[in-house]
Amino acid sequence: MKILIINGPNLNMLGLREPDIYGRRDFHALEDFIRGACRDQGFEAELFQSNHEGAIVDAIQGAYGRIDGIVINPAAYTHTSVAILDALKAVGIPAVEVHLSDVTKRESFRQISYAGMACVKSYIGLGFEGYRQAILFLKDYLKGRENT
Repeated sequence: MKILIINGPNLNMLGLREPDIYGRRDFHALEDFIRGACRDQGFEAELFQSNHEGAIVDAIQGAYGRIDGIVINPAAYTHTSVAILDALKAVGIPAVEVHLSDVTKRESFRQISYAGMACVKSYIGLGFEGYRQAILFLKDYLKGRENT
């Protein structure tokens, strides 16, 4: 099985950007963590990061017909992008939302998740571990779909 892991704007700045919120490990460490978690679960992983909304929409659309599941951290686009929501809904690929920080305890504008409306589950505030949990969930979720 193949999954696509999408990281949105400013995640490439991990380790530099607000380390008190996002931690001191950098984006390379996150990608290594994700690859290891996918490998441990027998997934082929495709990783994608962009600071551009349209590129994220293109990546989601490009997954149609070739990707079994999506793990997405839309970052700031979580709270603003109906386009990403619509792309996730259009392709119909099971998606899991991840956020490194606990957005429910942050600014009021972060309380809505458009992308989350198209996701089967969300992991919030678990740091890197949220990605592992999302991958584990997707493995079980996709196996369940195979058995129906």
